[in-house]
Amino acid sequence: MALGNRLRVAALLAVVMIPGMAAAQQAPTASITEMAATPLVRVNIAESLRTPPDEASMTVGTQAKASTATEAVAASKAKTEKLLATIRAAGIRERDIQTQGIQLQPDYRWDNVPGGQGRQTLIGYIASNSVQIKTRNIDTLTSLLDALTTAGADTVYGPNFSISDPAPLRREARVRAMTRGQAEATEYARNNGYKTVRLLSVEEGTSYRGTEVIVSGSRISPMAPPPPPPPPAPERDGGVVAPGQLETSVSLNLLYRMER
Repeated sequence: MALGNRLRVAALLAVVMIPGMAAAQQAPTASITEMAATPLVRVNIAESLRTPPDEASMTVGTQAKASTATEAVAASKAKTEKLLATIRAAGIRERDIQTQGIQLQPDYRWDNVPGGQGRQTLIGYIASNSVQIKTRNIDTLTSLLDALTTAGADTVYGPNFSISDPAPLRREARVRAMTRGQAEATEYARNNGYKTVRLLSVEEGTSYRGTEVIVSGSRISPMAPPPPPPPPAPERDGGVVAPGQLETSVSLNLLYRMER
């Protein structure tokens, strides 16, 4: 390409690009003017639903001691197989049974030596297995724990309660949060001489932060309405297990425009 042609192309690009750059520089000014003419209201709403858990997980373990490592492992294996048979007999599905760890460690005896600091003597080995299980029969947890300990479980960690599918609860919480957000934003609009609001954006947070309202840069914290009463908990078998209720929460950041 000749030098003259390259200069003409460069000049043409400069003519095309300069108006775009000017428009980009003016965009914030137009946005501020628009915001002043039609105020915005930002509402942060958190909604929580409480419901009884429908599944529980726990880790159970066996332990065996013997003078040799081979004997310790064999004894622990026998205890674990008996424990697994009990778990399966309780109706726990195979996909809800997972081996967590197999350990083998030396077993020492500490002997005090008169006038000395003492000494440790190897007396054998300790083999242990741990299995994590999950059950959806919350009502029979006490019976399950009794069966596991009877079958030879040396350790039990749990139960840890959870909700198998929190998605429906989150959907309901979102519906309630959107309804509250619309109502609160409309209230602030009417208090400032506007009739209604129009939703501009929705952002969902990942943590519970309470309820706050921000209007024209000022922070206002209204009293949140009382949460809905929790559903009655079903009757469960007697025992030491009290599942209680779990909370599922969503937090929405809603931006509205006040309209006349």
